[in-house]
Amino acid sequence: MIIRSSSMLSSVKAFNFLINNLSSHGDHRQVLSTFSSMLSCRILPATSTFPSLLKACASLQLLSFGLSIHQQVLVNGFSSDSYTSSSLVNLYAKFGILDNARKVFDEMRERDVVHWNAMIGCYSRAGIVGEAFSLVGDMRYQGIGPCTVTLLEMLSGVSEITQVQCLHAFAVIHGFECDIAAKNSMLNLYCKCDSVRDGKELFDQMEKRDMVSWNTMISGFALVGNMTEILKLLYRMRDDGLRPDQQTFGASLSVSGTMCDLEMGRMLHCQIVKTGFDMDMHLRTALIMMYLKCGEEKAAFRVLETMPSKDVVCWNVMISGLVRLGRAEKALTVFSEMLHSGSDLSSEAIASIVACCAQLGSFHLGASVHGYVLRQGYKLDTPALNSLITMYAKCGFLDKSLVLFERMTEKDLVSWNAIISGHAQNGDLCKALLLFEEMKFKTMQRLDSLTVVSLLQACSSAGALQAGRLIHCIVIRSYIRPCTLVDTALVDMYLKCGYLEAAQRCFDSILQKDFVSWGTLIAGYGFHGKGDIALKIYSEFLRSGMEPNHVIFLAVLSSCSHNGMVQHGLEIFNSMVRYFGVEPNHEHLACVVDLLCRAKRVEEAFNFYKENFTKPSMDVLGIILDACRANGKTEVEYIICQDIIELKPVDAGHYIRLAHSFAAMKRWDDVSESWNQMRSLGLKKLPGWSKIEMNGRITTFFMNHTSHSDETMSVLKLLSREMTQFDSENLYDQSNDVKMAQVSHVYMT
Repeated sequence: MIIRSSSMLSSVKAFNFLINNLSSHGDHRQVLSTFSSMLSCRILPATSTFPSLLKACASLQLLSFGLSIHQQVLVNGFSSDSYTSSSLVNLYAKFGILDNARKVFDEMRERDVVHWNAMIGCYSRAGIVGEAFSLVGDMRYQGIGPCTVTLLEMLSGVSEITQVQCLHAFAVIHGFECDIAAKNSMLNLYCKCDSVRDGKELFDQMEKRDMVSWNTMISGFALVGNMTEILKLLYRMRDDGLRPDQQTFGASLSVSGTMCDLEMGRMLHCQIVKTGFDMDMHLRTALIMMYLKCGEEKAAFRVLETMPSKDVVCWNVMISGLVRLGRAEKALTVFSEMLHSGSDLSSEAIASIVACCAQLGSFHLGASVHGYVLRQGYKLDTPALNSLITMYAKCGFLDKSLVLFERMTEKDLVSWNAIISGHAQNGDLCKALLLFEEMKFKTMQRLDSLTVVSLLQACSSAGALQAGRLIHCIVIRSYIRPCTLVDTALVDMYLKCGYLEAAQRCFDSILQKDFVSWGTLIAGYGFHGKGDIALKIYSEFLRSGMEPNHVIFLAVLSSCSHNGMVQHGLEIFNSMVRYFGVEPNHEHLACVVDLLCRAKRVEEAFNFYKENFTKPSMDVLGIILDACRANGKTEVEYIICQDIIELKPVDAGHYIRLAHSFAAMKRWDDVSESWNQMRSLGLKKLPGWSKIEMNGRITTFFMNHTSHSDETMSVLKLLSREMTQFDSENLYDQSNDVKMAQVSHVYMT
């Protein structure tokens, strides 16, 4: 309602009525505008005017205006009015100025339950629950009994289960247990405090339940991923004559997506359609998110296409979901559609599309997106900058990552993780550790497990035992809480650095061993030629009561393959479906092929491939091809060569394999054709390389590369000469002491 002429409203009563009416409808800007007109007409406000004005200031975040109104309250002598005083307390509470709120409260001559509730709510919402409880005691001591509002104000700030239980008892003692709003609030808190069982007990005891009650309980089970209980509640809702609403279906779809339960998600989608439920944008977005989390991108696109309009949240969900699925190209297409639709470019969309470029390893594409964002005048916030830092680092441009990082005004833990991981993954462990120490000094935060894991992974890939030990010491000194993720990364690092004893000790210290922990240890022993120990650990795993999954079977099969344990490997493979109901995937099948090829059973490996692979696999064919060449299986070798040619590979390694195989068969025309095809596609053979860690820095050596110092090259030549004097394979099954004794001979001579 807009005032056209101040002469139309010439009385205090008319202005007050208008202001209070606007306030009750939530039109707070018009409240202040009307008040300004009132003052311009030289009409003084009445007592009843100020609560609405103070409420408007709190809602619109206008502290300075609120302070001026407080001054007018004092000047006009209205500070004794209970509603005005309560509004002042709420105003200061809104801005977190508890001292002012308490001062207003303490200066009141008389306090009723409204004042006490305002002050109690002020402390409770600020998280000072102890003081709120104390005020309840003071209120009762002064003879003022609590009401339902008192309970609701207390519930607004509690976050611990013991506090919820105390207030639940408080409600029962004072007879508030019949109030449905109070019960819904307690139900919500039980669920948020990870006590869904207590929440369910309260829910079952409720004589009356509204839609909020049902949705709160369903959301509670959604938090813990209990789809069974959610389904039971949906059936009970139907029996009670209630229809699920947007929130009900949204929470249920969220659990289906989190648990990757595609069948359940489809059933919910079907129920939404069959009941003729009017799907709004939020529900359609929830469907898209569910399908993407379940890996059903086609279904997600179908939902997207049916949307009459799309908001920025919908676009973000689609782009980020495709990035998680590794579908970078499609994510870029959706991003392009988003820009053409005229939708606003959000920080989340920028972060997701930059992550896309990182996934593709495309520096030029990532830099183009960065340039576009800057040209459009978008202000990059911390999450978007973090994504850019990660992208530049993954593309090998550490200098650009570091410049962005150093220019950031606000760095969060993700920023530090991104720059540290970037240096670690690019081989500069020394700089990564320096940044790590700088992070601990500047942020004064507890050591982050993700940072530690990224550093340990870099040490693992480089075999940097010295740096890995240093990080392990930092973890111990920092008193990090037991973390399976960090402990497993330590096991992996020691295994890949060849320090099996330390890996075993770290594994034994893990309090809660998961599938990845067991799988890492089994695969590590297998890789180091300890197949018998790997199988022994697998037996320990079975005795622990856990049932093997894809991760465990892959680790065991890989160990059998590396150690030539064909019979054991085949028995374990056959047990997957027969005893444990685990369907083998591409990686398990590839392990069996490798197992048979290493045992020189090439024809059997090829037959296994033809029987079990529904789609051609270039990598598996490459394994069989190498085995054919090594064992002189010319007939099978030629068949596989033809299969690979039909697949039209786009990787240089496959053409090199073909050329070597044709050369072994003396088919020189085919050799030339393989090299020509490789050149026509613009493919180049990457040189072989290896890494060595020295003083925290990883040095990379490339085949036929002589740019290193003369001293380094002389040592390499000496090592090469010494290795030819004794069979290097003799070192394979020797202890570390024997290996070191033989290699140290190089430096002694």
